[in-house]
Amino acid sequence: MSAIEEAFERFLRERPRIKTAAQLTAAHIRRRAARARISCEVQCRAKEPASFRLKAQHKEYEDPWAQITDKAGIRIIVQHQGLLDPALELVKQSLTLVGEPEDDRDAPGFEDRLQYPRLHAQVVAWGDQLSEDGRPYECEIQIRTEATDLWARMSHKLMYKPVSGVVPSSVRRSLYRLIALVELYDLEVQRGVEALADHPDIARSNQILDQAELIFGTFTDHDYRRDLSEEVVDVLAKAIPEGVDYLERLGNFAEERRPDLERAYRDYGPDSEHFLRHGRYLLASQPESLIIFERLSTAKLLLQGMWLDELPESMLRDMADAWGVSL
Repeated sequence: MSAIEEAFERFLRERPRIKTAAQLTAAHIRRRAARARISCEVQCRAKEPASFRLKAQHKEYEDPWAQITDKAGIRIIVQHQGLLDPALELVKQSLTLVGEPEDDRDAPGFEDRLQYPRLHAQVVAWGDQLSEDGRPYECEIQIRTEATDLWARMSHKLMYKPVSGVVPSSVRRSLYRLIALVELYDLEVQRGVEALADHPDIARSNQILDQAELIFGTFTDHDYRRDLSEEVVDVLAKAIPEGVDYLERLGNFAEERRPDLERAYRDYGPDSEHFLRHGRYLLASQPESLIIFERLSTAKLLLQGMWLDELPESMLRDMADAWGVSL
């Protein structure tokens, strides 16, 4: 059996564990990103078998198993380019690096290439998954902005080379123009986010909701109603005393009460029978549920007083029931 076939057969055997290693690593990054208040989406995947075989054949590796390093892949997608360095630093602090990160952002001449600068890191996967030889798996981590991720996925399709191997000049020109637009978009998003964070009238509620969304994403990837979140958080913010570092407090609460939160979301959250069959406990499927649970635990009477003036009492009673406290 050739080296490619041996590597491919081994990959098929181990792929379920590789997938689990990628999922555990992604979950670890989501939790750390939430604590660091880095707004991002974390995606994971195990390489597809056909892609593994094709890469092994195309690259002509001597040892395909060892040399194909993206068997498990993680993609961290941040809002704007100002979060690229914090995301990279998070990876460095949260995981064990294998070699130095690959960062082409300042590479000479990269501005003339028809691609975006790479920002990759190879890490030891988080968790307990081991390969057949008893070693932990590795993950390749890519860090991109939302705009560059869109450009990369779109350009990959357009740059799929024809038989001649030559990309038409009109297509190349279009992609160059799009690169310029993506850079402008990233800069404007960064400017807007930073300006909004300094706005005295809306900054506090937005920051609290942003933190709740980040933490909620470590429990479920279920969609939710942003308009409802904004309405409820405006009320919840009144039940949080000024001068308190509530973002830190909410992060600590989520870590300390994670088993209780997992139970609440399992029994009353977006995939529960209560929600799917009866339509109750709506707020347990929303990120602001974290704030409600925290306030029910530490300032129940204050929360109740603020809530009853502006929101239906039944909604708060449902959340108290889900959290196991009385009103």
